[in-house]
Amino acid sequence: MTQTPQVLALGEAMIEFNQSTKGAPNYLQGFGGDVSNFLIAASRQGASTGFVSAVGNDQFGQLLLDLWRTERVDTSTVRVDDNAPTGVYFVSHGENGHRFDYLRAGSAASRYAPSDLPLEVIAAAKVVHLSGISFAIGVSACDAAFAAIDHARSHGVKVSFDTNLRLKLWPLARARAVMLEAIRSTDICLPSWDDVTDLTGLTDKDAIVDFVLALGPKVVALKLGKEGSYIATPEERRVVPGRVVQAVDATGAGDCFGGAFIARIVAGDDPFAAARYANAAAALSTQGFGAVAPIPDRATVEQALAG
Repeated sequence: MTQTPQVLALGEAMIEFNQSTKGAPNYLQGFGGDVSNFLIAASRQGASTGFVSAVGNDQFGQLLLDLWRTERVDTSTVRVDDNAPTGVYFVSHGENGHRFDYLRAGSAASRYAPSDLPLEVIAAAKVVHLSGISFAIGVSACDAAFAAIDHARSHGVKVSFDTNLRLKLWPLARARAVMLEAIRSTDICLPSWDDVTDLTGLTDKDAIVDFVLALGPKVVALKLGKEGSYIATPEERRVVPGRVVQAVDATGAGDCFGGAFIARIVAGDDPFAAARYANAAAALSTQGFGAVAPIPDRATVEQALAG
């Protein structure tokens, strides 16, 4: 590691197989995992990043390590597990949108434990990022996620959190209890509309951000899809409009938004400027297939904003 990462993320990455022809057994191999997508997006915007995770000692794990090194995501805090596999998932496309099928039970990342945490690296970061999936993939992984938050906050490191509710991983009641507890220790919350309406039972955006701000975060960036994002602080709130594009695949767009948003916060932007930038990055990412390949770099986003 040549530089202590500014932005760390804890969670699981997987190998993606994305259906390239609707209704046909043709799949393109790619990469996924929400926090991995987040880190790659942040790295492509110029932030120094690092992953806190584990992969299997298998070909898929090696592919992920190679990917992160190519994307300038530090891998010195990624543990290689000889006794557990790297997770895999499939994306299929149909009349009702895209469907995800996962092969991740017992994966290396799900076995990550508090004792595996790189405490010195966490303490030296500017932001530690987690998602609902970071807590949902396993009991020890959940314990590690809370331990990472506690260690970050005790050293003045900001915590960002993306809800990313996946009810295939855990029931809503458990997800609600764990995520709301995590949000209480979060500085920047990045919820998606569908997630947060399920978690809170609320359907008005002001009521939602009031609820989340009351738990403790100082910034809420409520993702509204093509409409943009609703950014709220205790002092100010407003909709930051989205960017209109010809979208072909929204896989990972929310992760791209989060990575770009945090990269711009670390660079010194206020939340509203960061959201304008992140909205553009997320929109551009929907113009190609897969979660990773279409994520734009900083020059591409800036060119789109200038245009």
